[in-house]
Amino acid sequence: MRPDGRAKVGILISGRGSNMQSLVAAARAADAGYEVVLVASDKPEAAGLAWAAEQGITTFALSPKGIGKPAYEAAIDEALRDAGVEVIALAGYMRLLSGDFVARWRGRILNIHPSLLPLYKGLDTHARAIAAGDAKAGCSVHIVTEALDDGKVLGQAEVPILPGDDATALAARVLVEEHRLYPQVLTEFVRR
Repeated sequence: MRPDGRAKVGILISGRGSNMQSLVAAARAADAGYEVVLVASDKPEAAGLAWAAEQGITTFALSPKGIGKPAYEAAIDEALRDAGVEVIALAGYMRLLSGDFVARWRGRILNIHPSLLPLYKGLDTHARAIAAGDAKAGCSVHIVTEALDDGKVLGQAEVPILPGDDATALAARVLVEEHRLYPQVLTEFVRR
């Protein structure tokens, strides 16, 4: 932790980083209990990296192509540790973490998932909820474990599925709740 008691958070992204932006904004706007000290990506061209750099946040990018998962994860791990990261927040990070990586950070990796876990682990969550005839969808923040989207749920937000919804419309409404929920849960988590 920093001298002011705020936890050092590293965020892993793969794309534009809208959830990363909400976490950074919350950390700067209020006493969130954390500071974002690193944004890292498996995609050097990820738009979120440019945004983070413009905000003065240290960034790290490395494509895993051609180097293998162990070497890639070792490099990410080193960047996180060099930045003093204490908690990792996955924010649209589209790679599965190995059991070894999760074990090194056990209990200190959070993820935001676009469903009401334990429903609809994995991909295409909005289309699956609509196809099932569900009345509601939403998002969950959970602890990352070796099993996909299976760790303890720390918080959820619900969104109604409206008549005529398609996956794109539902995803847009759920994303609004993700941006609200994730900073709130991360703040509660680092204060424990």
